[in-house]
Amino acid sequence: MAFGRLASLISIALAATQLTNAALTKRVTCASGHVTANAACCKLFPIVDQIQKDLFDGGECGEEAHSALRLSFHDAIGFSIHGGKGNGADGSILIFNKTELAFHANGGIDDITSRQFPVFQETGLTAGDFVHLAAAIGTANCPGAPRLQFMFGRPPPVAPAPDLTVPEPTDSVTSILARFADAGFSPQEAVALLSSHTIAAADVVDPTIPGTPFDSTVGTFDTQVFLEVLLKGKLFPGNGSQPGEVLSPLAGEMRLQSDFAISQDSRTACFWQNMINNQNLMMTQFKAAMAKLQVLGQRNLIDCSDVVPVPKTLTAPIKFPASFSQADVQQACKASPFPKIATVAGPAPTVAPVPGS
Repeated sequence: MAFGRLASLISIALAATQLTNAALTKRVTCASGHVTANAACCKLFPIVDQIQKDLFDGGECGEEAHSALRLSFHDAIGFSIHGGKGNGADGSILIFNKTELAFHANGGIDDITSRQFPVFQETGLTAGDFVHLAAAIGTANCPGAPRLQFMFGRPPPVAPAPDLTVPEPTDSVTSILARFADAGFSPQEAVALLSSHTIAAADVVDPTIPGTPFDSTVGTFDTQVFLEVLLKGKLFPGNGSQPGEVLSPLAGEMRLQSDFAISQDSRTACFWQNMINNQNLMMTQFKAAMAKLQVLGQRNLIDCSDVVPVPKTLTAPIKFPASFSQADVQQACKASPFPKIATVAGPAPTVAPVPGS
């Protein structure tokens, strides 16, 4: 009899647990027909469609997608875990643009904010929600990207971030890692955030060649940038050597001084090398680091990640650019063997500028 009562109690407990789990995972069907985990997110689905149409040309992985991701970083990194350096991911770079765009590290951001501001005004979102939702949407347009988290409900920004919070390509690795640490990021997380350079381009390092990409596959979110930064440099893509760049392996491609230095530094070289041809690792670490970045300084937000489009998957391995092989790799990490990468026959390619630059 005692056993029977125990079995009954266990059955009741299991049933209660199942009911609780069902309540926690209950989904909401919005008036638009979309399904989400929280009714507060329903208003975002038409806004996502609007941003895709008005900002990303219907869902392209182009200049605007790169720009939106760049803006989210420049906005959020204005933060310190010790206080006194801004309110983080609050959209201040959009609202207080006259102040923040005067900072040297934000060169070229004025073109981004001028394109985003009219769309932002039409959405009714706060600046912080708009900046970081646009970044998640734009990134999702790039094949191979992770589906980024989006947390909803940031209050309007109250003040601009101070100067000298955004790392620059001329900074030393020590300085860059110190700035990331001050914002709460480890060296491994800093490298993870640099995965964004796979779809990025330089506009102001050499102003004669705006839209110069950092790797040869700028339209896909792959690990190619981690490989190509390690290849022996041969030329400058534009008007000779400029502050913030070093010799690039390919015509039409720019290699940032800071990227190369981080790839060679003992504190970060193995984190950099481990990304090469490891798409899942890059996606996982970038998604986690971005989830942390995009809520810096924010509280009591609602998880509306299910409004973010699902990116196309990328399964093909990366390859050496034509005419390059492992003999051209400047390997700084000796703790693990360099991954095997396929070679391609033919002359070295010339990398095209990012469309729309």
